[in-house]
Amino acid sequence: MTAELVRGQNHPLPQVRLEVRVAVGKPIVAGATLSDEQGRVRGVEWVAHPGAPTLPGLEVSKQAAADHRLAFDLGALPQEVHRVSVLLALPSGVGGPVRFGSVAAPFVAVTGLDGSEIASYTITGLDAESAVVALELYRRQDAWKVRAVGQGYAGGLAELLRDQGLPEAHQLAGSINEAVAQGLARSVAPPPPRTSEGDRSRQTAASATAPDQPYAGPQGSSGDVSPPQGRPAGPSPASPYDTSGSQGGSSPGLPQPDPSAVTQPTAPTAGGPVDYSHPRRQNAAPPTPPPPVPPAAPGQPAPPVAGDATGWSMDERLYNQVWGMFEDLARSAAAYRSAVDFADSRMERELDSVLSDPRSRIGGQGDAAREAAQAKHAQLVDQARAAFDRDLAQLTAEAEVVEPALPLAYARWDNPVWHGYRVPMEIPMALRLGDLHLPESEGLGVPMLVRLPLERGLWIDSGRSGTGDSFADAHELRRLAMDTAVAIAARLLAVYPAGDFTAHVIDPAGSGTSSLAPLTQSGVLGTPPAAGAAGVADVLARLTQRVDLVQMALRGGAADALPPGLDTAEQLLIVNDFPHGFDDRAVNQLRYLADEGPAVGVHLMMVADREDAAGYGPLLDPLWRSLLRLTPVPEDHLADPWVGHAWTYKPSVVPAGSQVLQQVLAQVARARQEWKR
Repeated sequence: MTAELVRGQNHPLPQVRLEVRVAVGKPIVAGATLSDEQGRVRGVEWVAHPGAPTLPGLEVSKQAAADHRLAFDLGALPQEVHRVSVLLALPSGVGGPVRFGSVAAPFVAVTGLDGSEIASYTITGLDAESAVVALELYRRQDAWKVRAVGQGYAGGLAELLRDQGLPEAHQLAGSINEAVAQGLARSVAPPPPRTSEGDRSRQTAASATAPDQPYAGPQGSSGDVSPPQGRPAGPSPASPYDTSGSQGGSSPGLPQPDPSAVTQPTAPTAGGPVDYSHPRRQNAAPPTPPPPVPPAAPGQPAPPVAGDATGWSMDERLYNQVWGMFEDLARSAAAYRSAVDFADSRMERELDSVLSDPRSRIGGQGDAAREAAQAKHAQLVDQARAAFDRDLAQLTAEAEVVEPALPLAYARWDNPVWHGYRVPMEIPMALRLGDLHLPESEGLGVPMLVRLPLERGLWIDSGRSGTGDSFADAHELRRLAMDTAVAIAARLLAVYPAGDFTAHVIDPAGSGTSSLAPLTQSGVLGTPPAAGAAGVADVLARLTQRVDLVQMALRGGAADALPPGLDTAEQLLIVNDFPHGFDDRAVNQLRYLADEGPAVGVHLMMVADREDAAGYGPLLDPLWRSLLRLTPVPEDHLADPWVGHAWTYKPSVVPAGSQVLQQVLAQVARARQEWKR
């Protein structure tokens, strides 16, 4: 059965030798780019276009035409290729249409060599764009899938290629247009007309507009949603999650997916290609191959394996696998929601048609028509849910395998790995801040990982916004917020080598004393919590001075000229009960630390209610926007940049009655003391 895809949906490919057929009705350019596991096109030699139509494993058309047949042999692609993007563009400078909004919606289909259609996609919603990423063929768990992308670019081929990480994008786009112009000047004959067998109506191909086509959801394994590199706005390399500082919830604007991202993820938000490389890794050795995947039973998806993603080490492979799980869930949920929306809109159209005809209101014709429309609606929704449930089942199985295998920095507090804690010798790639859930999959959570070192500060929201009536006690909510901050700070202290991370606390009124007890009693803090206006001023003055000194040393190329007593470790400042105890000077220093600190190893974690700071007006808006907002109770305020889902964030809390936090901090304190000797 042919899968008629909607934007963001994916479908498994049963074979590696296939064709991609394109029909537009006006001459267009068709090409393809290859990208590696990090989503980057490594050079012009990885782009197939009319001037260079053949690459190992694929061949594209040599001319602009209304119909194209692109040949692919995925098994013959270089091993380092993990994604193939099919590109369409309107010829530049040769007359004819200059934007896709003035031509028929492009229709693309993936077929076998015998012409049997595997999946199709009609690219709707284009307007001023003159280039588009139509499809992606991508590798997932040693199998290939196709994803409907439909990401357009008003800047044409140059913008599209540049967004895929190609430095020579402008020059290459110019050479492609020149080759096309030369081909058109030679009056190349058009391809033979399509047969009636292959000339499918685009209206029946687009599930977004076709009233009579059933939803064909993803089959087999859950969809991979590695972010398409042609997103107009995507996640920062540090995180797929968008958490702009707005109180009412976050929207795509960060990476934030991306996951994200996710976003990926389908129209994500601005940004460059997602960079999976470790920020401190400089060597260029080839990545470690993933572990072999056990053979699957006939007709069944391959069993999940922890660490089956690419990467330099097992930690990096698990990080990339968690990212893939996040994207899989985002894409699968997007496809399900899209299918339900389509079913709803089709039923409404059919019911409107029945009610608008007076004859149908006589006798039982109207009732019969309504029952038929409702039955079709139920069938489509059930079919979509069945496809989504298959994806959820495989993702759940993968989570059950991956969760126990996660390293300490990625693991929940209840993971036994914490009971075997030893102070690490090097900084991990990322840190777990909690879990992410969608309403359709409450039982399935995906770890929320952020890259280290932190690229932005954290804001633990102690206000009642979005928390409902279950936490009417404001004091209890503030305590939970401080507990969350302490748990995150303990994680950061635990995953850094001894002497590489220092924590400071500002608690002007002493209201966080009970929550801070694990940090103060263990002795892991650099100095006791600062109280009162004098304490606030002292801590902020020392940290802003550190930022100034390190910035000057780096800009002057004299890093070895720093004062001998300067603590060169990463610094974390925990601020409780903001803005109580802070004057205008202190507020400006906090904004300075939030903006300039991360680049030189000074990180800010604020425990605050934005409503408490309302008196400062818009002065603090840049501060809130610069921080990653987290909550001490589950709340759906995170947004992925790919499909715009509102993700529910659940903090990673220490199990009630567990002593694991105290045991870990005690080892951190001992290692710190030994390092000082």
